[in-house]
Amino acid sequence: MSSSPSGKTPTGRKKKSQSNKCEELSAEKLLTAFHFPNGEEKSLREERDTIAAIATALGEGGIGIVRISGSEALRIADSILDRPVSEAAGYTVHYRHVKEQSFILDEVLVTVFRAPHSFTAEDSVEINCHGGLYLLQAVLNAVLSAGARMAEPGEFSKRAFLNGRMDLSQAEAVMDLIQAKNSHALRAAVNQLDGRLSEKIHVLRTDILDELAWIEAALDDPENYDLTGYPHKLEGRIHGFIQSLEELLRTADNGKLRREGIPTVILGLPNAGKSSLMNLLTREESAIVTEIAGTTRDILTEQVRLGELTLVLSDTAGIRESEDRIEQIGVARAKQAAAAAALILLVLDASKPLCEEERALLSYAAAQHTIVLLNKADLSQQISKEEIQNCGAATVLSFSARCGDGLEELERAVTALFFGGEFDNQSEELAINARHKEALTEAKESLHNVEASIAAGMPEDFFSIDLAAAYRALGTVTGDSVEDDVVNRIFEKFCTGK
Repeated sequence: MSSSPSGKTPTGRKKKSQSNKCEELSAEKLLTAFHFPNGEEKSLREERDTIAAIATALGEGGIGIVRISGSEALRIADSILDRPVSEAAGYTVHYRHVKEQSFILDEVLVTVFRAPHSFTAEDSVEINCHGGLYLLQAVLNAVLSAGARMAEPGEFSKRAFLNGRMDLSQAEAVMDLIQAKNSHALRAAVNQLDGRLSEKIHVLRTDILDELAWIEAALDDPENYDLTGYPHKLEGRIHGFIQSLEELLRTADNGKLRREGIPTVILGLPNAGKSSLMNLLTREESAIVTEIAGTTRDILTEQVRLGELTLVLSDTAGIRESEDRIEQIGVARAKQAAAAAALILLVLDASKPLCEEERALLSYAAAQHTIVLLNKADLSQQISKEEIQNCGAATVLSFSARCGDGLEELERAVTALFFGGEFDNQSEELAINARHKEALTEAKESLHNVEASIAAGMPEDFFSIDLAAAYRALGTVTGDSVEDDVVNRIFEKFCTGK
């Protein structure tokens, strides 16, 4: 007889198969006894009409693609081509002409994909045209006139999900892949698309389901399934589940920083070199640079690359006491932006002695991730790194915004602050998004409730309620237990044609 997930061996004379019992429970009783919502096995309406859209970015280019997917995809393609492709094998490319009545619209390459071996797991056709916007629209209109329906945003990916081609987390990774702004966001999206997050979630759900099945078996058949000592052993299992969830949750913030960039604010006194730094990093004249103090009044925000990193960079008004009402508003906004930022780049004019206002700025920024840049390193230095470090600053760099000296050191310093020193090209980092984080947090809380029930000496059937809640919450990550409106909201954020 096989052992239980927690190491217990059923006792008694009857020779029932535990694996069969678990199978029976997971297929029938667990869906009802633990109050799973109806339709956990994807109840979304699966439209079967054939859809089409331009799958490449709008605008002129060498090539543009019109994508068709659905049961009528091959027939529709035949109706607009000079020669049919409906008898062609999947994964083949064919030279054809697109025609409109007796006119030739374009010479094209037509790629045929046969179900289930396509992105959507349906019959699909991709018409590779010349990339003129008018031409692409004309080809798409011909496809629509032949019987296809215009695809909604994300509908191709939605069909891939509904048809079992990928789970919900992998579908989300498709959009992350498209929107990746750096190599690290790209790797994170690829890892998720490859199913690494799904695999971790699947393992956790399977382990939780095993415990649910064991409890139900013992409650139904106590003669053969002994629960003596089980709460203690379950407690150890729950601890392991929580640890796994915490490991995933720790990737959430870094995943967001990889995808969206690090919110960064440039602070400093007027004329310290903040705008020069902004222009250096953006590689354009984004900010006005003059010798007149208080030139920058409002917050300028740009997304910039710093080596392999992405920063969402904001240049702010110089922080100082001022009688100018407009400048006062700019200073207030600068402080608000700094409070909300993940990183502060504090720019000091190192060609002048440290003043009391700068000491106040150092104290103000000390509570956050701050890198102090001793700017104007190309001039005679009046401030030393040691002096700034004595004020409580941990990271101090010599810098010249005018000459561009110190950029590599800045990249290394930011990497050390947020990613432990360096990016690992083989990192298992996953692009955990806000929705995943919420679901994992909910599952973790449910498991903590199980721990509380064990500590309180509650009966085993109380464990099942919260175990089932954790199982269900994890299922929302992959789409195994997610409601229709949530799925619709996810795919509505996708671009049309994907």
